[in-house]
Parts: sequence; C-alpha cells; structure tokens
Amino acid sequence: MEGLALDTIIAKAGARPAAALACASTHLRAAVAEDAVWRSFCARDLGLDAPLDPEDRPLPSFKVGKRLREDRTLTNYMDAYKVWSESFGMYPLPLVKRVKLFWSSLKGWISENFPEALRTLSKGASEAQIRSAEDDLGFKLPMPTKLLYRFCNGQLPFSRNHFEDVRMAPLGIIGGYVFYDHSVNVHLSSLEQMVEETKEFNLDLEEQGLPIGPNLALVASSWYHPKTFILNCSSGDLYVGTANLSAGEMMPCVPKSLIKPTDSDMPQDGLLLWLEEHLRRLQNGMIKIRPLKTSRYICLYPEASPLCSSAVTNGVKVRASAVFAPEHPYGGHPGTYLYSYSIRLSVPEACMLGGVYFSSCQLHSRHWIIRCKDTVVSDVNGEGVIGKFPLLLPGQDEFVYESCTPLNGSSGSVEGSFTFVPGRVTQPEGKPFNVTVAPFPLQVPDYIF
Repeated sequence: MEGLALDTIIAKAGARPAAALACASTHLRAAVAEDAVWRSFCARDLGLDAPLDPEDRPLPSFKVGKRLREDRTLTNYMDAYKVWSESFGMYPLPLVKRVKLFWSSLKGWISENFPEALRTLSKGASEAQIRSAEDDLGFKLPMPTKLLYRFCNGQLPFSRNHFEDVRMAPLGIIGGYVFYDHSVNVHLSSLEQMVEETKEFNLDLEEQGLPIGPNLALVASSWYHPKTFILNCSSGDLYVGTANLSAGEMMPCVPKSLIKPTDSDMPQDGLLLWLEEHLRRLQNGMIKIRPLKTSRYICLYPEASPLCSSAVTNGVKVRASAVFAPEHPYGGHPGTYLYSYSIRLSVPEACMLGGVYFSSCQLHSRHWIIRCKDTVVSDVNGEGVIGKFPLLLPGQDEFVYESCTPLNGSSGSVEGSFTFVPGRVTQPEGKPFNVTVAPFPLQVPDYIF
C-alpha cells in the first residue's frame, strides 16, 4: 500500500498500533514517521495543535527525529506525543485531554477578561508533589482531581502579608458575592493549602468529639467570610460547608448522579464537574466580572435568563437575580435558607411617561412580594433601597444594590415594583410611576458556588 490508503490505515489504527507497525518494515517505519501522522494523533488524543510539552515549552516536532547539536553531531529528540505519554501515562488519555482543555479554556478566559487573576495561578504539580500531599493527608485523591493539580496547582496560598492579601483577596477564580457586610470570594486551594486546612478541619472535629468524615479534603475556600468546599475523596462527591460546618454540616454542591469516580475510561469527580460548570457559566455570560471598590472580581449573581429576570417600564430597566448563601449564619437554623439578591437599575435610553421624555428619574419607594413555593410569606413596603434613593440618568451605568432574605423552604421567588418620580424627589417633574420587578427565583441550585 502507498499514499493516502496507507496514511488512512495508520491514522485509524492509533498511536500505539502505529508505533508497532513501524517495527515491521523499513517501508512502514518511513510512513509512520511522517510528522502529519503524529500531528493528527496529538490533536485527537491530547488536544495539541502545536508541538509543546506539558509546560507549554516548544518541541522541535510532533514526531521522533534527529537534530544537529552545537558540536555538529546528531542527537535524537523526543516527539510531543512521547513526552506527553511518558508524563501522563498513568492516566486515561481521554481524561488528560479533557482536563487539559478545561485549564487552557479557563486560562484563556481569565487572560482576556480577568488578567489580574492570571498570575495567582500556580504551575502544575508533579506526581511526586501529589504523592507527598496524599501521604500527608493519609488517603488518595481521586484521579480527576490529581490531573487537575498536575496542570495547575491551584492559586497562590495565603501569604500573611496584609497588603498582598488585600490585593489578592478579590482574585479568586471561583468568585463570590457581597451583600451588607458579608463578602465571599472563593479561591481554588493549592495542594499545600489543601493539606494544611484539611488537617486543621479534622483537628477541630476531633476536639469536639465529632467523627472525622471519610477521606475529606478542603479544596477551595473564601478569603473573606468563611466559605469552604470539601471533596470526599472516596466517593468523589463535592460539598459546601454550611454555617454549622464546625459541627460537620455540609451540603452536596454537584449532582451526585453525574459523579463516576471509578469509570475506567473517563472518571469524573465532583471537583472536575464543578469547575467545568463554572467555566461554562463564565463563557456563556451567566456570570461576569464586576467592580469591587478599587478592584474587580468574578460576581456570582446570575446575569442571564432564566436565573436573572429583566423588565422595562417607561424606559427604566430592572434586572434581578439571587444566589444561595449556605454559609451565612442566618441560614444556620434547620429548615431556613438564606438568599442574597442583586438588583440592577438603569435607564438605557430615556425615561418616558405619557409621551413626555424626562432627563432623569429618582427612586422613591419599593414593594416586595416574597413567596415560599406558592405561599406569600412576606409583603414589604418601604422607602428607598438600603437607605439610598438612586437618581437614574439615561445611558449611565447600572445602579446596583444587594440585600438578602431568609426563606423557610428550599425554593421560592421574589417580585415587586419600585415607585419612581420623574426628575427628582425634591423637584418632581411629573406624577410618580411604578416600575415592575419581574419575578426571579430563590432556589437551592444543582451546582452551588
């Protein structure tokens, strides 16, 4: 066989059979050695579109070959496929490709949208570092989690330098939310931080006489008010700590039905699924970067339907959404769930009432109807919002405020209206008018961040 027919057979055979074919004859060895063959193997099996090693350093080729050294003698060099196979041969290649694609996609998004957080990411850990962490923990990490750390060893750990920590705090790649004096911003833990915080957590449980959970590892935590994510390394389940975490209370934050920790071809644990879902929300615009005082952060209040409602009345636009906050003390009572909601007010083009345009309008009062399932549990009227009476001008940035509400059930909704005055409250230019706040959900989500 020659040409396209032989190339097609080699390509369909795959990398390992192709390497075996190369041993059969000089003719087959020459066909298998073509760079295009190994380019296709690297793309299909590893997601590589350039000959790079696992640390993104360039390699001479996709295939094995020879190069001229400085002393004018020939030496063999390793192809990209072989380098990757030797580095990750203990893992299923489809899983290696999946985790590699996740990290390259997340880093690409961060580089474009949140570059100040990029340098908080550590380079990948070695197998020796992972084994050392497992020895310190006293148990093995799930295979997908180990691979996640092979490509990136989480974010830089707490430095204990006040000024550096203030700068680093809002740069968590998971992000968070702010309402009243409650701030959360979640960072992905490094191996070193995971080991240290897991030991502290287990020690606290021991001191209270509580049984230590089976092989639990703290994989992410907040730099502001405490919020902790815990991986069960035996089952692959991922949990978020509640306000009663000190007593061992946790909630699942990834659908259990999706977790396959022992699948031979493509195992997936809670941490991998959680991070992949977070990336999807970043990529599709469900969550975005928002300003926070003098910095920026990944804000977890949803920005798109169906989790974010939107309504326009007389030119005034109101967007509203909520997040579930299991770590807040108000949600620490049995059967009580705390939700924080974010309201965004703006006049995109112009405020118009009865065919008359107004140069501004000002919020005067609010009316909220809060439901638990289908039952009205709160009907609230009041002046202003969080003590403010925002003045809206056409084309200006949204006025954003956050508040919260407890709910005696896992699901409900909020809707209502604002009363606005054309012009200013102190100098009205027309009659007050109501602006609709479309219903938005309060619910414990399948994925909790």
